[in-house]
Amino acid sequence: MSNTMNYKGYTGSVEFSENDRLFYGKVMGVRALISYEGTTALELIQDFHTAIDDYLSLCEEKGIEPEKAYKGSFNVRISPELHREAAIYANEHEMSLNSFIAYAVSSQLAVLK
Repeated sequence: MSNTMNYKGYTGSVEFSENDRLFYGKVMGVRALISYEGTTALELIQDFHTAIDDYLSLCEEKGIEPEKAYKGSFNVRISPELHREAAIYANEHEMSLNSFIAYAVSSQLAVLK
C-alpha cells in the first residue's frame, strides 16, 4: 500500500484523520502549499487532481513558472569527516562528488527495494 499519489509530475501525500473521518494530504517537493482532502478515497483523488490543475492554472494566469517537484538538486548536511572521505573516494575513482553521491543513493535505494 502506498501513502502517495501522482498526477502531472507531482506527488501528494495521503493521510487519514480518525477524529475528523477525513483523508487529506499535500503536494510534496514544492514550496507552495497545495493541499486537498476528501471523505472517501475517490474524493481525495479528485480533490488532489483539482488542486494540481488549479495550481497550474493560477501559475499560467499570473505568468509564472510552476514549481517542479524534485528538481534533482538538494542540500545535504553531513559531518566534515564524512564529506572529506566522500570527496577523497570520488577523486580516487575519477568521479565528481555529485556523481559519487548519486551513485551511493541509487545503490542504497536498490538494496532497500
